[in-house]
Amino acid sequence: MAKKSSPKKPSPAETEINLDSDSPEAPAESPVPPDQQSLVIVGIGASAGGQEAFEKFFAHMPDDSGLAFVVIQHLDPTHKSILVEMLQRYTPLPVLPAEDGLRVEPNTVYVIPPNRNLAILQGRLYLLERESARGLHLPIDSFFRSLAQDQGDKAVGIILSGTGSDGTLGLTAIKGEGGLTMVEDPASAGYDGMPDSAIATGLVDYVLPPEQLAGQLLSYLKQPYARTPDPLASLGPPAVDWLHKIYILLRSQSGHDFSLYKQKMVARRIERRMALHQIERIEEYYRYLQQTPVEADTLFKELLIGVTNFFRDPEAFTALEQEIIPRLFELAERGHSLRVWVPGCATGEEAYSLAILLRETMDTLNPQFKVQLFATDINAKAIEQARQGRYPLSIAADVSPERLQRFFLHGEESYQVGEQIRGMVVFAVQSVIKDPPFSKVDLISCRNLLIYLEPTLQKKVMSLFHYALNPGGFLFLGTSESTNEFSYLFSPINRRWKLFQRTADGPGLSPPFMIPPPPWAGEEKAPGVTAADKRVGLRELVTKLLLEQAPAAVVVNPTGDIFYIHGRTGNYLELVSGEGVSSNIFRLAREGLSAPLASAMHKAAATKETATHTGVQVKTNGQMQTINLVVTPLPETGDIRPLMLVQFHEMESNLNPVMPAVTESGRVTELEQELQAAREYVQATVEELEAANEEAKSTNEEMQSANEELESSREELQSLNEELVTLNSEHEQKIARLTQVNNDLTNVLTRIDVGIIFLDSRLRIRRFNPAATRISNLIEGDVGRPIGHIVSNLRYEHLVQAAQEVLDSLAPQKTEVQSRDGRWYVMRIRPYRTVDNVIEGVMLTFNDITEQKGVQAQLS
Repeated sequence: MAKKSSPKKPSPAETEINLDSDSPEAPAESPVPPDQQSLVIVGIGASAGGQEAFEKFFAHMPDDSGLAFVVIQHLDPTHKSILVEMLQRYTPLPVLPAEDGLRVEPNTVYVIPPNRNLAILQGRLYLLERESARGLHLPIDSFFRSLAQDQGDKAVGIILSGTGSDGTLGLTAIKGEGGLTMVEDPASAGYDGMPDSAIATGLVDYVLPPEQLAGQLLSYLKQPYARTPDPLASLGPPAVDWLHKIYILLRSQSGHDFSLYKQKMVARRIERRMALHQIERIEEYYRYLQQTPVEADTLFKELLIGVTNFFRDPEAFTALEQEIIPRLFELAERGHSLRVWVPGCATGEEAYSLAILLRETMDTLNPQFKVQLFATDINAKAIEQARQGRYPLSIAADVSPERLQRFFLHGEESYQVGEQIRGMVVFAVQSVIKDPPFSKVDLISCRNLLIYLEPTLQKKVMSLFHYALNPGGFLFLGTSESTNEFSYLFSPINRRWKLFQRTADGPGLSPPFMIPPPPWAGEEKAPGVTAADKRVGLRELVTKLLLEQAPAAVVVNPTGDIFYIHGRTGNYLELVSGEGVSSNIFRLAREGLSAPLASAMHKAAATKETATHTGVQVKTNGQMQTINLVVTPLPETGDIRPLMLVQFHEMESNLNPVMPAVTESGRVTELEQELQAAREYVQATVEELEAANEEAKSTNEEMQSANEELESSREELQSLNEELVTLNSEHEQKIARLTQVNNDLTNVLTRIDVGIIFLDSRLRIRRFNPAATRISNLIEGDVGRPIGHIVSNLRYEHLVQAAQEVLDSLAPQKTEVQSRDGRWYVMRIRPYRTVDNVIEGVMLTFNDITEQKGVQAQLS
């Protein structure tokens, strides 16, 4: 029972303390003392089989490590815990039960009490009421998440033996903050459920037996990284140059440029990898990256910060549900398709959370709306996991039982997203920095991505979001992010929970391919060429071409979407010139232009050469004008996607009134040109349809193959299920027999008047009966303790020695011994043999012969 309430009582949906400094509800706490700021707090979680793992871990942990340990174990809420007493046997460190407001001190072990959750705030422990309404009790996840929030990259999380998946989401949170994650090797664990679940995330730093985890933890913390608040300082003066080289290496292997991410964040993650590999100099780590592609891939994934969970910041999602989602459907026209984009979706939890909120609202509406939810991330492995839609059982801490029952399928070891929600979301690998964005979007949810980007890149991304959103569309950011510098793009709806609306008069698109590379990334320049000339921005590339010939022109992609407009295009397109127009050239083309334009673009795309159509007749304001149409493919340089430059060359005296009569030869020539253009347009359309048909056939074949594999897997699972049913039946019969035998043995031991004590091969107490408590001061908690540690009532000093001799020689011993109250016993010590004739300890019996001794004394 907590001695006092915590400073801030969490809502029923929370199992962690909100550390958002902007929150008006944040508790006022005294600052952490200077001597506490360098303290490393180690959270250790275990369940079944954890006691043996605890013993091995603490037996190899010195008493002067300077670390603090918080032990979280699944405990029976209805029984008093003896975990404090048990741990005290394994370590000389003081072991204390956790209490409200208790300051964590070094070289101390703290233990969670039964039927409570535990949190930490500014180095103090707080007890939280167990949330019985939430289903599963997940105290390890709860504390690890709180530890990650409070300690950041100093947090250490260790998972030991146990069943289920508790601790998996907590380790993920610690990893996301840059902390250290360690797991017991499943091969050494008594129960491998929790270790296996944590390892499956791919976010575990060390997998070792418990006795080796202690030494590895100490080695890791000896690295400069663990004690240095400024990452660049610990790397040395030339650190920035080596960082740039690492950026280049990562870009060459992954295609992603981290140079515009916040430098200290990148440096901290790099230092972390250096500490894991016991590398002290950044130049040595750079060479290690060159020689070890796997490490480069690991660093790439770690820099992506792909950490999330369902309904992260529940109050923020509540605000979204109440203030934004109803307005989306109110503003939508009947038959309109709502489009939602979730960039940086990681493993999909946020995208599915939005889908659930949208589905719950849609089910209350009539008529129904179609929702398209696009979730993207640069991490292909994370996207694959998101597509599978399979998550550990511990998501019950974040998702209400009602939603779990309605939208998820409950498996033995995981939850599977139901088809109703899975069908709403399309996952794709995409970089929000360099790939073209989605367009005409009603809502963008991009949470906790901008905080890792430099201001230059933040500005580009925010402009991109403004471009992607429909007028009046909404933006949902993370609780630590803001649009203060972009108020001309977005107006606030809810500042507390970072909900914003697109303004109608923003400056337009700053597309991702217009982000210039950093100055250090420039290649060797030719004489007279400046660094700016080498940038691959679209504006510079187009300007170069237009300097030579300056007719009206537009830049489009192969499907006709316009990215740039130059000059006066009103005679050919019903459009005002400017940058950032989000329209399609085929929809805007004036009469007579669509067919030759499509033909020329198709030819240019197929041949990679300039395509020209001459004498094209375009109708403008009731008059026909003749132009030459030129389509030039643009070079695919840097991050630029395939684009084309469409130029409109006016011919002299090209404007003529539309006359009812023309010469026969002129009319024939005009019709022949139109017919040729129409033929080329039809041919291009046929080729595209044929290509689409081939893709459809290929997709159909893949689906048929996948269906056959699924059918085969179903049959295998059916066969396996039958085997499991049979095996389960056999186990039930064995359990029934064992229960009966155990009942018989318990009755014998309880009612017999002979004291019996069973010891294991290390002379530790395994079992004893009530009669034995009159001979030794035994209690139930003594099971597992060495017999030599128990205070005996016998006047016999050689009990341990005699038991060891029997264990070594396998020869029984018989001795008469007297108790301190004057009673006499015949003590027999015999080897303990199993059914397989294996010696696993000794058995001690004590027969009371006091009366016989009295008779003998009278006779003598």
